[in-house]
Amino acid sequence: MRVGEQSTDPIDQILGEVPVPASLTPEDVRLAVRAVVVHAAEEWPAGPKCRNDGAAYPCRLHRWGRRVLAAHGLNERQIDALVRHGNPFVHVPFPFVLTGPAARPPAPAAQSPRGQAGRVAAPNGVRPATRPGATGRPVAPPATRPRWPRAS
Repeated sequence: MRVGEQSTDPIDQILGEVPVPASLTPEDVRLAVRAVVVHAAEEWPAGPKCRNDGAAYPCRLHRWGRRVLAAHGLNERQIDALVRHGNPFVHVPFPFVLTGPAARPPAPAAQSPRGQAGRVAAPNGVRPATRPGATGRPVAPPATRPRWPRAS
């Protein structure tokens, strides 16, 4: 059975689909990630079944999680990458924005070459490799990219 098809499971026919919330919260997105990862497909001789509860794949929670993540802005390839990654606690940023050169806001123009406290400011988009006045230890770059699996 494909993700978009109607289930023939009697429980699914009685209970129907789990509704997607009108406005998504970060908690909804976290639960949706857990739903698609924990309720992923597992191959059986009779066909794919839900890894968590043994229902026909995709089960109600897996379908709900896919719909929530799609409403959040992820495409099918990104959702499949989350499932392949296998970590139900992977972080999907909220609000979700695509990363890349077109998605980044423009850097503010510097008014003067001096920053706060009379220090010389670095050019836009460039961070110094070491702390000013420190012993020369490298500084880790800020975590600007989301830490969730990329679709290949």
